[in-house]
Amino acid sequence: MPYVDGFIVAVAKDKLDDYTALAERARDVWMSHGALSYVEALADDVSVGELTSFPRAVHLKDDETVVFSWITYESREARDAINKKVMEDPRMKHDMENAPFDGKRLIYGGFKTFVEN
Repeated sequence: MPYVDGFIVAVAKDKLDDYTALAERARDVWMSHGALSYVEALADDVSVGELTSFPRAVHLKDDETVVFSWITYESREARDAINKKVMEDPRMKHDMENAPFDGKRLIYGGFKTFVEN
């Protein structure tokens, strides 16, 4: 079963075009280094929960929206090798230094798949 990196981030609505351009470049870089899939999804039906929710998790502001993303890999080992190449890829250097979101509110992590269709 594939290994998954998951991400949740708040993006200012007026920076969505910049974020989309970054996401498209990132997709191309990850895929060129061997990722199985790369998905970026924009919040559509996401409410603020009383205790927890996507908006609460990223401290969402009124002028922002939530982006939920994931990348799949053949294995944890493949993910580690691919991410090392991605972080060294010159196509990502500028984007990482000028990201159109607040990296302090980015939530991410790696997950072992245990149920899959």
